[in-house]
Amino acid sequence: MNNYDLMVEELKNMEKVAIALEVEPFPIYFLGGSACILGKYTDRATRDFDFIDLDYSAKLGKVFRYLGDFDMLEYESMILSPFFKDRSIKLEQFKYLSIFILSREDIIVSKIIRMEPKDIEDIDLLIKQSDKKLISQIIKEVLQRKDLNQTKKSAFLDKLPLFKERYDV
Repeated sequence: MNNYDLMVEELKNMEKVAIALEVEPFPIYFLGGSACILGKYTDRATRDFDFIDLDYSAKLGKVFRYLGDFDMLEYESMILSPFFKDRSIKLEQFKYLSIFILSREDIIVSKIIRMEPKDIEDIDLLIKQSDKKLISQIIKEVLQRKDLNQTKKSAFLDKLPLFKERYDV
């Protein structure tokens, strides 16, 4: 079974648990390597799920634990545009929970803060099918955020020139 099939199976199991526990349906937005695999953007090896904390209630912890290895990331610490939801793609194979993945462009921008070899490898693959004008727009949206952690914003600004030069954005 490939990474995509394994991740979809884990998400379907999580969905079954949510139904069994009679948890109200909720949205979940994946980014990083898990979004790349679920969106079939890339097929790099990862088994962890990264998603954005939408101020979930503690009772959802019982559902999330069926994902296995996951990171719930605070929006205030993420390099994300306030409009990421508008560009996100809903995965239609899930009927109870609303499972979304971020757009290629939002994922690319979220990776600028690190620019580690693994991130560069992902960006190299993603940028081939991405809209560079949209990437520039997303960068501007991120920089206009008032709620972005200042340390994260500084790190992002530090890596931004390298990104812009390497990818001609």
